[in-house]
Amino acid sequence: MTVRPLVVTAVAPALWLTFAGALAEDGIRSTPVDPLAIADDDFARHRDPAEWRGLAVTRLEFQEERGAWRLFRIANTRKPRGPFWFVPHDNENAGFEAALAGVRKHGGVVIAVDSGITEDGKRRNAAVDRGRPIDPNRNFRDGYPRYANAILADYAHGVRPIIALHTNSPGFDTGASRCNQSDPPGRGEVSIRFCDDVMQPRPSQSRAWPFDDEDSLAYVAWRSGTSPATAWCGRALAKADFNVVFERVAVSDGSLSNYALLRGLDYVNFETRERGLDPAALAESRDRLVAMVDRALRLCLHG
Repeated sequence: MTVRPLVVTAVAPALWLTFAGALAEDGIRSTPVDPLAIADDDFARHRDPAEWRGLAVTRLEFQEERGAWRLFRIANTRKPRGPFWFVPHDNENAGFEAALAGVRKHGGVVIAVDSGITEDGKRRNAAVDRGRPIDPNRNFRDGYPRYANAILADYAHGVRPIIALHTNSPGFDTGASRCNQSDPPGRGEVSIRFCDDVMQPRPSQSRAWPFDDEDSLAYVAWRSGTSPATAWCGRALAKADFNVVFERVAVSDGSLSNYALLRGLDYVNFETRERGLDPAALAESRDRLVAMVDRALRLCLHG
């Protein structure tokens, strides 16, 4: 994988000019920003300066093919070699909350996709020249190298593993599932009770919190033609009684899970139910994600 380095904003002016020039040559505008002044719903929930101590925020902007993109990069300047936190969907607010908590505690870098170029807090990026809005988690394709390079540059410089954070609608589409078809109908396939040829669930046996919720789970990807046990961290999570879905990948669907697997990148995705913006509900979804991440990092990185 070819990736180019991004900028840690707490650098000397000469270095900043060098980095900015390199990014400009690649068509990526990189601008240090004050998180307390960003007009964005995620940042607006965090206006206490103490929350940003030791963190540096950069806005990255670029155009590729039909889409204009804006990302926020949040780097822990005191602990830069932690995980790579990825929040692709701007409407999944607890994902941002968990990423911010994670980068403070464990270090590393957050990349959050901002759909606010046209309207804030949307799942898809509508800043397009033509056609339909773009799902940021289906844009990791060979024809769009700038997108993947801009997002994943830090991984090549020791910021790993990739921790993707999502929330989704409760339940699952029973018509698309090969199991538990008598369940109340829901949407999509994010549930430990959903299964098909691609998604193969391994439910928690104890159902202890946070896995008392069937929509709180980890996704790990494995290459078709091998064993599910080859999925990065999959065996450890299953042994630790997580809700784990093993995703079989033959051809990439454009998601980061598929892209990462096919390029040998360490990746795991954590999901929980979308509970809304009420502070208590938002905190519950965040806390479930944080609990899964904290435990998984101990298992996957430290044995």
